[in-house]
Amino acid sequence: MPSPITRLLIGTSVLFAAALISPGGAKSEPLPPPLEGPGEPLASGDAPEGPTGMEPEWLPDGSSTLPPSVKHEDPPDSSPASMAEDLPADVIAPPLTVTQPPAPASPPILQYRIHDTEQVRRFVEQYQTGYRRALVEQWLVRGGRYVQMIRDEFRQKGLPEDLVFTAMIESGFNPVAVSRAGAKGLWQFMAPTARRYGLRVDRWVDERLDPEKSTRAAARYLKDLFAMFGSWNLAKAAYNAGEMRVAKAIRGMGTTDFWALTRSPLLADETKDFVPAIQAAVLIGREPERYGFVVRPEDPVRYDVVAVPPSSSLKRIATVSGVPVGQLEELNTELRLGRTPPGGPYPLKIPVGGSKAVQVALKREPGGIRLAGGRRGSEGQRARGVHVVRPRETLLRIAKRYGVSVAEIVRWNGISETARILPGDKLRVAWASGSHREEGQGGFR
Repeated sequence: MPSPITRLLIGTSVLFAAALISPGGAKSEPLPPPLEGPGEPLASGDAPEGPTGMEPEWLPDGSSTLPPSVKHEDPPDSSPASMAEDLPADVIAPPLTVTQPPAPASPPILQYRIHDTEQVRRFVEQYQTGYRRALVEQWLVRGGRYVQMIRDEFRQKGLPEDLVFTAMIESGFNPVAVSRAGAKGLWQFMAPTARRYGLRVDRWVDERLDPEKSTRAAARYLKDLFAMFGSWNLAKAAYNAGEMRVAKAIRGMGTTDFWALTRSPLLADETKDFVPAIQAAVLIGREPERYGFVVRPEDPVRYDVVAVPPSSSLKRIATVSGVPVGQLEELNTELRLGRTPPGGPYPLKIPVGGSKAVQVALKREPGGIRLAGGRRGSEGQRARGVHVVRPRETLLRIAKRYGVSVAEIVRWNGISETARILPGDKLRVAWASGSHREEGQGGFR
């Protein structure tokens, strides 16, 4: 009879192979239950104690580099299968009772256990003391904007609702958080992983910064990881370090007990700290008053949706509708250039009560709420085109090249003067007819 660790490794290999052959349709043999103890909430002695790990690094804006999650090398561009029947039976709760009138059946909710270890207790203590206390309180307040949305999504996917606090450790519930490694959003996705789970990431749109879409992707990813490892501790470790790294650590130590893995050098300190940090956040998030936090969460985010034409400028929409541009930008953080992408209508989020004003403005401008084009200048009629941004170029340098002002480029493109431009980005530009421009930099449109 093969050992549990052997069966887990075989199951992991099967998942990867099947996913490569038939992405999205692979199925695996049921994985063995984790070897960790029952882990009743804060019941002393349920799990072995491990080393304290590395002190987390806290950023000035209130986010934490512990851990810089999902910054690992990504496995092949296909996700392992995630089927409810493949999950270990001992971690699936009884099915929900369906009341009348009949409602769509929900998947069984997976259990989530807190372990009483030295690492968890250390983080609970840290979160209650010093400057970290104010940060945690700020996170809990801001979390009111997104916690219920995340809980609803996880419940629909059959995931433990307590996993919502993963986003607290990842980003402090900041939907526009960006790590030093380039991970973004509530769930700190790196771009390859985000695309693998259906998020759009390009020069127009970065859906890692969309709270709802990124939460749906995170739910799918976490469920796939649980199907692979059969343990939430290992699933969260893999979320931070990558599936293959955790599988190698299991193989090297010969155990599927996460707390035993923390006593080896096979996992990075940030990964060893990631799991207990989340468990500490769950304890505080469940009962903040018990730990001395006075929290009045912000109201959940609410908005209407209006389909607007492609390449619509948020500033122009604000001007013609009277809806504050700041509110539009806050609700549509995924729009990188301050305008909707080309190619088709875009479902723009509008502050509640502002959708009618936007719809009226759209009817007034049948051509769409678009960007201003070239204008007539002192040197005659200006030609219009597109400039492809080169490495190390700035708005000022581009403006000088075409003999225009930075303010004009900003206005034509619906961006701010402090907007970050990247190599490969395309900007609308104009120049005086007959004036010199570098070959290949402008294209007539």
